Amino acid sequence: MSTPVSLDTIRLAPKVLLHDHLDGGLRPRTVIELADAAGYEGLPHQDADALGAWFREAADSGSLERYLETFSHTVAVMQTADALRRVAAECVEDLAADGVVYAEVRYAPELFQEGGLTLPEVVESVQEGFREGERRAESQGKLVRIGTLLCAMRQNARSAEIAELAVRYRDAEVVGFDIAGPEAGFPPTRNLDAFEYLRQQNAHFTIHAGEAFGLPSIWEAIQHCGAERLGHGVRIVDDIKVDEDGEVHLGRLASYVRDRRIPLEMCPSSNLQTGAADSLAEHPIGLLSRLRFRVTVNTDNRLMGDCTMSSEFAALHETFGYGWTDMQWFTVNAMKSSFLGFDDRLAIINDVIKPGYATLLG
Repeated sequence: MSTPVSLDTIRLAPKVLLHDHLDGGLRPRTVIELADAAGYEGLPHQDADALGAWFREAADSGSLERYLETFSHTVAVMQTADALRRVAAECVEDLAADGVVYAEVRYAPELFQEGGLTLPEVVESVQEGFREGERRAESQGKLVRIGTLLCAMRQNARSAEIAELAVRYRDAEVVGFDIAGPEAGFPPTRNLDAFEYLRQQNAHFTIHAGEAFGLPSIWEAIQHCGAERLGHGVRIVDDIKVDEDGEVHLGRLASYVRDRRIPLEMCPSSNLQTGAADSLAEHPIGLLSRLRFRVTVNTDNRLMGDCTMSSEFAALHETFGYGWTDMQWFTVNAMKSSFLGFDDRLAIINDVIKPGYATLLG
């Protein structure tokens, strides 16, 4: 007999997360304690519950720019090696407690140098924290594996430097590269040298595209830069027309994305906060899933969105009626699309994900 779907039972399901920002997932209490240790006085609240609520409300503005402002506080308290290790370890513990079995967590190393850390020191501190978090999770009976994505900020001019860093540490579980930050005015083609270098090095990369900006951003990310995945990608829906009778017509770009199985790293709650969708019921994930695009479900920023992978799946269940079979489909999509090696991907799918959902399906 199938296990009833609820938030509590969804936590038992094995989940895979491809789009999660390290500086967007801190525990409110940790933000307060790190701010105190660093002498940072800019926090709007000193109470953990009040601070958590502030982050959520500030991110609920409907503006990507306002949403990104909330990161000034988290980044400010992550400027030492100890702080980075702590945040990374707690990130892994929180994901494991939510039933995540594999996650690719991303951050921009260039943002954490205000205290004098070098780029290698930033990366090594975070990697140490991730490994410590994996050990803590295992001691609690939770097996989770973390791959790292290094982001370059698209408004800055350091993408080649960060791409080289990603390649340098790829044997230390840095599995890929990304560009993040404001899309409008900063097209992905500004970073072509970084993407060409990554391709020459047989390295993996995803690109934030099609969140706050439309089809041109997606087209450039794929056709000019060679993105393997699209961070968000919700605006691909602008190239799909649905007639009054329900007949669907895909444009050339949408057809290409679907035909090539280019993964979409969709973040439903985050997209509502930044204004990429007006409601979950109207979110493109419903149509794109029905059309069998390579859709994955992600958290983006767990602090700002006050969300987890389980709460995202629960909201999709409530809105679209998705059950265990659908959740398994999203999860297998994500694992297939990860930047882990093929054998590792297959092992997690066959040994962890499918048995986990088989138990829930009954």
